[in-house]
Amino acid sequence: MGVSRYRPSPAFGRLGMLATVGAGIAIEVYDLGIYATFSVFFASQFFASGDAGSDLISTLAVFAVGFVARPFGGLFFGWMADQVGRQPAMTLSVVTAAAGSLIIGVSPTATTIGIGAPIVLLLARLIQGFAQGGELPAAQTYLAEISPASRRGRWSSLNYVSGSLGGLFATALGAVLATLLSRSDMTAFGWRIPFLLGGVLGLFGAVMRRRLDETPIFTSAAAPGRRTSPWRQMGARPVLLLQVIGLTAGVTVAFYTWSAAVLPFAIEQRHTNPAAALWVTAAATVLFTVSLPLWGAAADRVGRRPILLVSMISTAVLLFPLQGLIQGQAWQLFVAAAVATVLLGGTLSILPALFAELFPTGIRALGLAVPYSLTVAAFGGTAPYLQAYLGQHDAGAAFYWWVIALIAITVVTVALSPETRSRELDAVGSAPARSAARARDHP
Repeated sequence: MGVSRYRPSPAFGRLGMLATVGAGIAIEVYDLGIYATFSVFFASQFFASGDAGSDLISTLAVFAVGFVARPFGGLFFGWMADQVGRQPAMTLSVVTAAAGSLIIGVSPTATTIGIGAPIVLLLARLIQGFAQGGELPAAQTYLAEISPASRRGRWSSLNYVSGSLGGLFATALGAVLATLLSRSDMTAFGWRIPFLLGGVLGLFGAVMRRRLDETPIFTSAAAPGRRTSPWRQMGARPVLLLQVIGLTAGVTVAFYTWSAAVLPFAIEQRHTNPAAALWVTAAATVLFTVSLPLWGAAADRVGRRPILLVSMISTAVLLFPLQGLIQGQAWQLFVAAAVATVLLGGTLSILPALFAELFPTGIRALGLAVPYSLTVAAFGGTAPYLQAYLGQHDAGAAFYWWVIALIAITVVTVALSPETRSRELDAVGSAPARSAARARDHP
C-alpha cells in the first residue's frame, strides 16, 4: 500500500493546485522561448558587429552558455527538494528565474555600455540557467508524488503541457508584437516587453507556490529516523544516473531543435516571413499540447516502453524529410513542426512519470536533477547554436546526423530499461519493491 493520497488544501482545490505547479514550468519554458524567439530582434543590441548573422550566432552562443549553470542549479535545488521539501525548492527556483528575465528586460545595450552589454546578458542567462536546472526536477517530482499510480502518466504530462503553454505564449506574444510593431521597433524596444512580463509572472507564480502543501510521500520519508544521506544513495545507484542521461540525450536535442532552433533556422536560413513563422509555430504548439495527455493516457494503459520507442524511432526516421520540407513557406514550417513535436510528445509526456518511478523518495529530485541538467546543458542548450553555425557553413546535414545519433542512444536505453507503469513511489528502492519488479519484468 502506498502513502495516503494527496488532498489539496481548500484554498486551492485540485485544479488550482495543478495550475500553481504548472505555472512555474510554463514560466521556465516561456523564458527559454522568448530568448530564442526574439533573438533575431535583440542580437544586434548586445553584439553590434554590423553583421546580423554573426550577432545572432553570438546571441545563441550565450543561450547555450546559460545552460552551463543548469547542473549547479540541479545540484542545489535537487538537494533542497530532497532535504528541505519539494514546495520550497519550487518557490525559490521560480523567483530566481524571474530575476534573470527582469535583468535582460532592463539591460542597457552595446551602444550605451559597450562590452558590458553582452556580459550582462550572459550573467542573466546564467541566473536563468541556475534556476531552470532545479525547476523541472522539483516540479516533476512534486507532481508525480501527488498523482494516482494508475494515472501518473496522464497527470505527469502536465509538466510538458505547462511547458508547451509557456512556449506557446512566448511564440504568440512574438507573433502579436511582430504584427503590431515594425522590424525597427521590435529591434529598438519591442524585444524588452516579453522579458519584463516574464519577470512579473515569475514573481506572481512564486507567491502562489508558497501556499502549496508538501507531498505526503516526502513528509513520510523525512520523518525522524527515515532519512538517509542522498550522496550515499546516489553512489549506490550509478546505473540509474546513466539511465537518466541515456533517456534524456536524444529527446532533449530533438526538442530544442524543434522548439528553440527551428524559428531562427526558418527565418534566417530559409527566409520565412518572421510574423508568419511565429504564427504557424504557435499553431503547431497547440497540436503538440493537445497530444500530450493523450500520450500520457496511452502510456498508463500499454506501458512506458512501447510509447517511448514509437515516439523516438519515428522522430529519427522523419528528421531529414521534415527539415527538408522547410523551404521558406509558412505552411511548410507548420507541417514540419507539428509532425515533429507531436511525435516527440510521446516521450516528453511520460518521461516525468518514468523518472519518478526510477528513484527512491530520498533522491527522487536530486538523482534526476544532476544527470538531467548535465545532459540538457550538453545537448539541448547547444542545439540552436550548432544548427545555426553548421547551417551557415553548409554543414547542416552533420547536425541532423548528430541528433539521430543521440536519439539512437535514447532508443537503446529504453530497450534496456524495465517497465515501471503503476509503481508505488513510496516503495521504490525497497527490497520488496525490487523483488516485485523482478517478478513482473521476468515472469
